[in-house]
Amino acid sequence: MKKEQQGNQFKKSSPKNNGQHARKFSKGQSNNDQQSPKLQLKQTFPLTIKRLGINGEGVGYFKRQVVFVPGALPGEEIVAEATKVHPKFAEAKIKKIRKHSEHRIKPLCPVYEQCGGCQLQHLRYDQQLNEKRDIVIQALERHTKLKIEHLDIRQTIGMENPWGYRNKSQFQVGEKDGRVLAGLYGLNSHNLINIEQCAVQHPATTKATEIVKGILQDLKIPIYNEKKHKGLVRTIVARTGVQTGELQIVLITAKKELPKKDLIITEIKKRLPEVNSIVQNINGEKTSVIFGDETATLEGNDFIQETLGDLQFELSARTFFQLNPEQTVKLYNEAKAAAMLTGKEKLVDAYCGVGTIGLWMANQAGEVRGMDVIPESIEDARKNALKHDVSHAKFYVGKAEELLPKWLEEGWRPDVIAVDPPRTGCDEEFLRTVLKIKPKTFVYVSCNPSTLAKDIQTLGDKYRVEYIQPVDMFPHTSQIESVTRLVLK
Repeated sequence: MKKEQQGNQFKKSSPKNNGQHARKFSKGQSNNDQQSPKLQLKQTFPLTIKRLGINGEGVGYFKRQVVFVPGALPGEEIVAEATKVHPKFAEAKIKKIRKHSEHRIKPLCPVYEQCGGCQLQHLRYDQQLNEKRDIVIQALERHTKLKIEHLDIRQTIGMENPWGYRNKSQFQVGEKDGRVLAGLYGLNSHNLINIEQCAVQHPATTKATEIVKGILQDLKIPIYNEKKHKGLVRTIVARTGVQTGELQIVLITAKKELPKKDLIITEIKKRLPEVNSIVQNINGEKTSVIFGDETATLEGNDFIQETLGDLQFELSARTFFQLNPEQTVKLYNEAKAAAMLTGKEKLVDAYCGVGTIGLWMANQAGEVRGMDVIPESIEDARKNALKHDVSHAKFYVGKAEELLPKWLEEGWRPDVIAVDPPRTGCDEEFLRTVLKIKPKTFVYVSCNPSTLAKDIQTLGDKYRVEYIQPVDMFPHTSQIESVTRLVLK
């Protein structure tokens, strides 16, 4: 996954996605079906849940109308109450569960239902893996013409211990009755949920956030009020190097002036001696985007170190890095396996970022070329290649759809293209370029099954899906990553 959620650190339910999801279920309905009586707001009705939706909600049908119910699980029989009625679908809440799923469990998190950051803590983990595979299948059913029963869609690769995996937290700061709070905005609301313990955050980030919150309280540092656009500290960001043990604290403030700055630094160092980097980022805009453009190191290094396999990376405050290093190793290993390299191939790492996938595969490739439109990322990719003595990997600033044709004219054609795009999927022009260049193998690392399926359909005339391997990067959420191996027909 290339981009994190900007406004919040976890993915939350999207009515737009529900609408897209509903269109699949409304296909093939007759006019009589479409004219059947629709649900009314606040109407209660019996509902059997058939499967999980793309946002982790239960999906059922009432008089052939699709209904989405957060918190409901496949196989459950419930009494539902309609909360929103749309032309093609409805949303509802659980009033009563008449028949419970055998896979339903008690959520570990005490604020699970208020927070909304996780969607599936009430579902046993082994069953989460099954349902996430089904979410990939649903996307293929909805957006492709493939015969799903003939596809090799493998079982989801999960974690042995699916807790405490997130190496970075971005908790909004607020104040209530003179008490400093830090946490996430509640599900479908703008109420700040104070989170003292988060079951999916690495313990080091939770501890750091709590201590920094206490320092702000003790020193009476002004807390930002979003409604009034007044105050100072907006967000506490804590990131740990899971393998190195290094820790970085970022205070995001509305203004550059930070009162009692030296005292804040002294207290952080005293109460958190493991901190290697203390950074301030300034964001004075009225926005849900967390980081601003200006960053200053207050104490220690500009970055912390993290390792993935044999590779080491420097993580500055705004550097993108995968949030679950343990599963990232599995994901990248699956991508390397899908490339089926022999040591001779010309490999392109499109959307390369700081070069992670290209460098991960470099020891089995003859030549690696990566590209990205962000100059800072390419600069970091070049540094990473130099640091790891990977002389046959070159990184370029630019778009793949512009560089690939240029290289082809120069007589250089890739054998393998690997891509790890943002949630929006691959650029259409890039896919058209791939169809012209015709590499033998196309490895698609996806963080969004819907855009993956759409892009597979676009490539379908020239490429065959050999297999899809789902990987669970974010246990207890509805998100699912996957690696798809596509080969030239």
